[in-house]
Amino acid sequence: MSVLSIRTVPDPVLRSQTSPVPASRFGTAGLKRLIDSMHETMDAVSGVGLAGPQVGIGQAIFVFHLDDRRGHVLNPVLETWGEITDEPREGCLSVPELYYTPPRAQYAKVSGVDVDGNTVDYEGEGLFARMLQHEADHLDGYLFVDRLIGDEFRQARRAMASKDFTEATTRVNAERSAEISSTFGTGAAFGSPATRGRS
Repeated sequence: MSVLSIRTVPDPVLRSQTSPVPASRFGTAGLKRLIDSMHETMDAVSGVGLAGPQVGIGQAIFVFHLDDRRGHVLNPVLETWGEITDEPREGCLSVPELYYTPPRAQYAKVSGVDVDGNTVDYEGEGLFARMLQHEADHLDGYLFVDRLIGDEFRQARRAMASKDFTEATTRVNAERSAEISSTFGTGAAFGSPATRGRS
């Protein structure tokens, strides 16, 4: 296993539609290593979810760890229902230090397969539903800021075009690289527990 480099905007891989993970990869050692590495990377940066494009993988896969639920999904199909809510706030490991409240469905479910090709389903509401929608968006080339509307959309666009955001992204990427090289394997995490909720 290894901690992978997390891609940040404006890396074009974040805007690309992923391809399905082919059945020929199910159960392979390489796919298992990738999933383990994605989990390790997510844990290292105190995230709750991490999608393939965020580590430069153009295939439909994401991992998650939220509350006591931990898992991964390949080739997920997303279903949503219920009221549209704008809470709680979201952040994204690929859009450092920005937090907004895009409208999301109250309930969500993903159906897909695990590393061995077995059918899996994950369903939830509130923050868990928001995480599922966020990660599914990554696989379609969308970022959470793309879902914003009105003043928040304009505010996010201004923030992402600012010098402060460019500097923050550079700093965060440098901190992540330094952490990987200096404390790899120690279980240290970037940031504090307050950063949980990013994916």
